[in-house]
Amino acid sequence: MDDLRRPFRARPPKPRTGRGRTLACLLLVSAAVAGTGGCGATATTAAPSSPSPASTPTSASAPSSASAKATDAVPSATASAGASAGQALPAPGAPLPTDPARLATALRDTTTALNAAIDRWRPSTGAPPRDVELLALYQQRLYRHAARHRALADRAFARLPAALAAQAKDNVSALRELLALTRPIKPSAVFKVQAARPAAELLGHFKRAERRFGVEWEVLASVMFVETKFGRVRADSHAGAQGPMQFMPATWRAYGMGGDVQNPRDAVMGAANYLHASGAPRDYRRALHAYNPSRAYVDAVLLHARQMRRDPRAYYAYYNWQVFVLTTAGERRLTGPK
Repeated sequence: MDDLRRPFRARPPKPRTGRGRTLACLLLVSAAVAGTGGCGATATTAAPSSPSPASTPTSASAPSSASAKATDAVPSATASAGASAGQALPAPGAPLPTDPARLATALRDTTTALNAAIDRWRPSTGAPPRDVELLALYQQRLYRHAARHRALADRAFARLPAALAAQAKDNVSALRELLALTRPIKPSAVFKVQAARPAAELLGHFKRAERRFGVEWEVLASVMFVETKFGRVRADSHAGAQGPMQFMPATWRAYGMGGDVQNPRDAVMGAANYLHASGAPRDYRRALHAYNPSRAYVDAVLLHARQMRRDPRAYYAYYNWQVFVLTTAGERRLTGPK
């Protein structure tokens, strides 16, 4: 796709609801999962796993067992603070805290350790190191746990420093918005997942689109995060939305500028084109509602974007959050460290 080509400025098609549930309803993704459509349709969401330049999609069956039960035997994340110190990292299924003091400690220590691990990582030179993956996964699971236990979360967040409390409230609020739209599916359902393109490569696409269309890179990153977990879910939605930014075919024909809807670079440019034509950056709420007509979806995207504006390390943390599927038999993670 030629970056210098003039964008097609047709009037955005009026969103239509009731087309059936999409990936968002099927996938319970870290802090984002929801509803009913894609660009120019209804709500959405999806995916992460370990990054690699390109990989053949693989099929993952939705699990039938719920994730490990929470206990108070929570690993200290100061102990998880770093591979460099030779200290233990949280295991992929590490238990979760069930009292406010332990949850607050786990969130504080894990986030501190994760930020330090992200600072050590050089995304331009390779995939996320093991400590980033494990710490991000544990952080994600802590927020998911908090989202399901409001009273516990409120008491825990009151113990956090102001900046971390604000981050925790945003992440949990976004997750709750999308969880409210999620409905479990059959355990036998099969999903196609794949590795995401490298974090640095995707960030380059977001920033290039921002320069061209004026849509903030954090908003574009948040849309891809909520829609497909940075492209880790490779499947059309139930409504027919396609690609890492989940475009309905007619909307893609109007705004994709001749690109490939499955190509992350082209998809990001098409999304920026569509959002700009729909009112961004002047009115992000209006533009995002045109993209996916759900208040919960709009709120979640803007909350995650705000996190990335506050601290760009949030982008790399979200990049390492994983894909979970919610089934009638329980919930289980499809991607990420073993």
